[in-house]
Amino acid sequence: MSDTHAVFLNEQQVLIRDSARKVAAEVVAPTAADRDRRGAWPRAELESVAALGFLGMLIPEEYGGAGASFIDYCLAIEAFAAADAGFATLIHVHNSVGMTVARLGTEAQKRKYLPDLASGKRIGAFLLSEPHAGSDTAAFRTHARREGDHYVVNGSKQFISNGSEAGLGLVLAVTDKAAGKKGCSLLMVDPTVDPGYVVARVEHKMGQCSAHVAQIQLEQCRVPVDQLLGEAGAGYRNVMGSLSEGRVAIAAVATGTARAALEAAVGYAKAREAYGAPIINLQGVAFDLADMATELEVAQQFMLHAARLCEAGVPCAKEASMAKLFASEMAEKVCSGALQIHGGYGYLNDFPVERYCRDVRVTKIYEGTSHIQKLIIARSL
Repeated sequence: MSDTHAVFLNEQQVLIRDSARKVAAEVVAPTAADRDRRGAWPRAELESVAALGFLGMLIPEEYGGAGASFIDYCLAIEAFAAADAGFATLIHVHNSVGMTVARLGTEAQKRKYLPDLASGKRIGAFLLSEPHAGSDTAAFRTHARREGDHYVVNGSKQFISNGSEAGLGLVLAVTDKAAGKKGCSLLMVDPTVDPGYVVARVEHKMGQCSAHVAQIQLEQCRVPVDQLLGEAGAGYRNVMGSLSEGRVAIAAVATGTARAALEAAVGYAKAREAYGAPIINLQGVAFDLADMATELEVAQQFMLHAARLCEAGVPCAKEASMAKLFASEMAEKVCSGALQIHGGYGYLNDFPVERYCRDVRVTKIYEGTSHIQKLIIARSL
């Protein structure tokens, strides 16, 4: 986001955005390429951003969090994504867990888990998708059977961000098969103490390689009844209720990655010479950059518009889907365009644009594919 737009942000929003950009540039970006090659979990980097409050942004201050607004949060996610989209994704998932516990938890649950989430002592994971059910969240098969003062959970969860590193997992499970969507509940699982939480595998991915994604097996996983999050049977409704915020946050990941790609392309076009002058003077290159900058600007502004609607509590499923759809499609084009401007060098991993291309591709898939977003938008017409 260009600095000219700071006039539309309040003082706190500018402060948070600039603070996130600073720590992203100084702590996250220098290790991004190496972590990408090794698929390394950013443990030290997470400790640094936790110390500044970025792991508890959506957690109230009385529980150790920052108590930030959703707009503040999206500005921070965008800043981290410009350094490393995978890092932005994993802290988004973690913050979403904190937000959900803060919204639905009992006082005892909040006292138990929120300070650890805010400090990074526990990393949060959402266990929603299953091997046969991704966008079709009503088709889940993981089930939880009540046995005395415990639920016994069995099932398989797939594509679980942070799942292999989690200190708290929110599991959507069927607790009443006959009730359909009203028979799903959210359960809080502590992977550090329950042997029934099994990391079956950590997936090898095209991009965002340091943002670990795992397949989790829940095998006779015993969850105390007081670990039920929210009302029994309200899990599906509660998950669907937070989808808009999740989609706007992914729009922020996409715009942040695209911003980094555009900045890299402009820098390279100014430095690279052909026919006796920088290639940015070539009309073809200049026009491509102009298109990229325009689409990025539109995506950023609409992402913030949707974030303001979320912050105000206005129903905005359509706007959230529009933000994610446009931003993710835009970002893939901008990152690809940045690589093209770099020519052959863009295809080498010596330059960051090839990583941006790999990292940004998944923004069209997770938190609902582009086709799912189009369905939501079309139904609103």
